[in-house]
Amino acid sequence: MVNSNSHDLTEGSIVRKLISFFLPVAAGTIVQQLYNTADAIIVGRFVGTVALASVGGSTTQIVNILIGFFVALTSGSSVIVAHFYGEKNESGVSRAANTAVLFCFFMGLAVTAIGEMGAGFFLHIMGAPADTVANATAYLRICFCSTTFVLLYNMGAGILRACGDSRRPFLYLLSCCVTNIVLDLLFVAVLGWGVRGAAAATAASQIISCFLVLMRLTHTDEPYRLKKELLRIDVPTLKRMLGIGVPAGLQNIMFGFSNAVIQTGVNTLGTTVVAAWTLTGKVDGFYWAVINAAGISVTNFVGQNYGAGRMDRVRDCVKISFKLFSVVTVALSVLIMVVGKIALPLFSEDQALLDKTWELLWYFVPFYFTWTAIDVLMGTLRGAGDAVVPVIIMAIGIAGFRILWVWIVFGMISHTLMTLALVYVASWVITDIAMFVRYRQWSKAHRENIDYSFGK
Repeated sequence: MVNSNSHDLTEGSIVRKLISFFLPVAAGTIVQQLYNTADAIIVGRFVGTVALASVGGSTTQIVNILIGFFVALTSGSSVIVAHFYGEKNESGVSRAANTAVLFCFFMGLAVTAIGEMGAGFFLHIMGAPADTVANATAYLRICFCSTTFVLLYNMGAGILRACGDSRRPFLYLLSCCVTNIVLDLLFVAVLGWGVRGAAAATAASQIISCFLVLMRLTHTDEPYRLKKELLRIDVPTLKRMLGIGVPAGLQNIMFGFSNAVIQTGVNTLGTTVVAAWTLTGKVDGFYWAVINAAGISVTNFVGQNYGAGRMDRVRDCVKISFKLFSVVTVALSVLIMVVGKIALPLFSEDQALLDKTWELLWYFVPFYFTWTAIDVLMGTLRGAGDAVVPVIIMAIGIAGFRILWVWIVFGMISHTLMTLALVYVASWVITDIAMFVRYRQWSKAHRENIDYSFGK
């Protein structure tokens, strides 16, 4: 039955509902970051700096561009599911869930084919350091073998969250994390398989999380249950999903492409800097994991309430989310800087690598507060189905600005690590301003129902 009390976000205390939904999502993303970090610790400790650079850097950017597009595409499906769920439209939830999963399966096969054939080429055009190419290519090819499972997990988890269930996706990710760490130790530390072992451990853990979420979707009485007779593409529903999902996917591509351009700049600064850039992402990735959970929570909360016509709750969600996640951002930023210095030696004994990583953390972490409003406003607009204009803003403020910065400021004026790192802060501030302007325009269009001022 649609909207069981525990999963219904359209009734009850907004603060309690938002926090109770956010916490499992945040825990899940932190768990995901933990097994990414475990990869880095085990590879850095047992294989070395070159291997660490091989599993990060260009490799990460390639995965983010190819797989990231299709993972973001699933967000359109979850928004439509949330709208149907908020409307208490059981047949709509069923159509959307079955359509999304089948479509996701075909997308996974396509990405696997592209990744397997193009891994070496992608590394070449990004200018990956020569001493990392062989390992990076092997790592990518193994990872792309599990793409279909990655996309199906993300789609399944998105459906559950859209229907208010954020606890089960967390439990599935927790199982995935434990599996990944155990297999990492076995394949890399014990059997000595190097980066191939790290990739195999990640792939195996992703398959397990996919299996768990599909078991839930096929063994439930909820309207999102997958059934053989219903597993087909409903074209009108798919069009609605793509209307939101394609802009989100394009946004991820733009993010990925701009980061890939930045990575080409990082690659010119040597293997140690490439490894430090990778290690920085593992440390401050905990913040991005949590703030991504904030965006997911806002999107799903707004999605259900927008579908139910509860614009008053959408208004209050924006106010509460802005305050709540600003506090979370500041707390995490302080925690990363305090703990980071102590934790870095866990990854490597290479002092030059550790010094460069600490330098990068100082360039990024103190400015994360500028991203909070972007995530809240983007989550609100996407949850309400407004997808195109925010993506245009991201295209200009994030992708376009960063690419021009790398080509002009870094390439022609100041070829330093600090110059390259500061492009992130500058792009966050510009996008923050533009997103707030768009948000005000959107809220004005709904002024009969909503006063979107941030309140007292």
